[in-house]
Amino acid sequence: MPRVTVDGIEVDVPQGATVMQACELAGREIPRFCYHERLSIAGNCRMCLVEVSPGPPKPQASCALPAVDGQVITTTSEKVRKARAGVLEFLLINHPLDCPICDQGGECDLQDQALAYGRGYSRFAEDKRAVAEKDMGPLVKTAMTRCIHCTRCVRFADEVAGVVELGAIGRGENMQITTYLERALTSELSGNVIDLCPVGALTAKPYAFAARPWELERTDGIDVMDAVGSNIRFHARSGAVIRITPRLNDEVNEEWLADHARFGVDGLKERRLDRPWVRIDGRLREASWPQAFAAIRRALSGVEGSDVAALVGDLAALEEIVALKDLLTGLGSARIECRLDGAEYAGHPALWRLGPTLAGLETADAILLVGANPRVDGPLVNTRIRKAVRYGGADVFRIGAPADLTVPVTELGDDLAALTRLPTAFLEARRPALLLGSRNATLPVLAAAGRLPLPRDDWNGFGVLHTAASRVGAMDVGCHMAGGLAALTRQPPRVLFLLGVDEVDLRPFTGAFLIYVGSHGDRGAAAANVVLPGAAWAEKPGTYVNLEGRVQRSLRAVFPPGDAREDWTILRALADVLGVRLPYDDLGALRARIAAEWPHLGRPGLSTLPWDPAAVPAAPPPSGPTRPGPAHLYALNPILRASPTMQACIASIVEGQGAVAEPVVA
Repeated sequence: MPRVTVDGIEVDVPQGATVMQACELAGREIPRFCYHERLSIAGNCRMCLVEVSPGPPKPQASCALPAVDGQVITTTSEKVRKARAGVLEFLLINHPLDCPICDQGGECDLQDQALAYGRGYSRFAEDKRAVAEKDMGPLVKTAMTRCIHCTRCVRFADEVAGVVELGAIGRGENMQITTYLERALTSELSGNVIDLCPVGALTAKPYAFAARPWELERTDGIDVMDAVGSNIRFHARSGAVIRITPRLNDEVNEEWLADHARFGVDGLKERRLDRPWVRIDGRLREASWPQAFAAIRRALSGVEGSDVAALVGDLAALEEIVALKDLLTGLGSARIECRLDGAEYAGHPALWRLGPTLAGLETADAILLVGANPRVDGPLVNTRIRKAVRYGGADVFRIGAPADLTVPVTELGDDLAALTRLPTAFLEARRPALLLGSRNATLPVLAAAGRLPLPRDDWNGFGVLHTAASRVGAMDVGCHMAGGLAALTRQPPRVLFLLGVDEVDLRPFTGAFLIYVGSHGDRGAAAANVVLPGAAWAEKPGTYVNLEGRVQRSLRAVFPPGDAREDWTILRALADVLGVRLPYDDLGALRARIAAEWPHLGRPGLSTLPWDPAAVPAAPPPSGPTRPGPAHLYALNPILRASPTMQACIASIVEGQGAVAEPVVA
């Protein structure tokens, strides 16, 4: 390992590290604008200048200079100080002084570094240049006169998102960052350029002029718009969440966030259920909690336990799932189902988890997608696939309908029979990974996948790509029944609980008494006989298990509106009315009950499970086309469908390209 000296401190650095990384290992802060740990090195801004000996007698850009054994690096000399102040002076020549009205104010790297390293005055009195604003769609607001040409956004779009939509035109003072052909950004990860921009040239259009950063109350949370479990931060003011940003977690979402998770937050304020409703003479009418509970008690009067069932929706937290399961058990029923997309995995948890893990997916050398589109099902899973291809040279194969995955793909057709005749390059790979779209996880497909050589020593390459944030946790606690949703529709119950269920065709249950517990007036509430207003995920503390089996906890950012209550407390109160005793009265007791029966769900973190060959079901070979999934990610659940921003995305991005505007309903 090279040994270098930074401001008199000797440090050993990894082979191939840069001078900037060596300085950071020594505890020295190096200012930068263009450099980012997850992007290629550009060396544009020259803000990271340091003195290096041996070397030329002038400061050098530390981000692009390799650390070599014996180097003596100085970061605080007068020469370095003057060089950095000069760089800032040049950057500010054309930068407008609109900090009081800039949405980046308070979070601006240029503000912070001008204060720390700048002169505090300018010697330039010439006219500043102006750049025409660009329309980048409904999500990203531009003020390109502020742009300092760091090219972070360009490199992110090219390297991480894989959608080459941003670039530079012109030269010198006439250089501009723009979208090609002046069109809207279409990437499902486009909002990340807002976090990357160091100067406020790219900001969040829905959040424009809404608040200043210091006015917001920050709360750590977990995203539920897909099953990745991205770590996020809620930003709330006056009892409303007005912004969501990503939190750093290298094992899950790194520091990125999908657009529907970032911008769908305004759906929390629309179409909300804030009071109970009871259907009387065919119409839903407002009711009190006692009236709603009394209607449910009457509906259950004289009903056998086998005639009561429940469905678990995509956004439910683990606490209310267990409370619903306990309530049904108290009523004498075991008919509870969470596999709303028709999946048939059961038995061993390895059959419904992402075996390679998100971080481990980067090390796969061959990846097979079966009926899955990661750009919609899990955009941050697709970034891991891109890293496996970009840095590891992985081969990607697909069985299913063609779609642009931003990586080269070998198409194997849209016939599941191809699982029995896979290419040798996949079968002989050292670390093969199979990602199965949950909606295509039928018994024949699971059986064929289980016969493939996916487990290798410490490697389990089988994984299911879920779209529902609640699915893995619900499966772990046993919310599935023989025959799945199909069996429930063949023998409909007389009373059916819907825990946030809005993505299922409820016509087979027309004759049943439907009890909906949820936060939004969507498809489930419209069909229900009794509507009980629950809390959205940002309005309650909850436990979520992501697609790889990682247990994570989200905190309450704000309180639910009106008479809405946390879902598990609704079920606990209803149990008393129905004469069922649930052994918990607070969240701590409920979580203790979960930990007692399922210890791995009682502690945050990832619990890995070895592959069990005996869990593979016996079934005939698969055949026929794959089941299609949603065409886009802007309307996957009731929160997104209620979001004005997501509706604008559908109009601008989806319908402008001729795609289907509504997701497929199972």
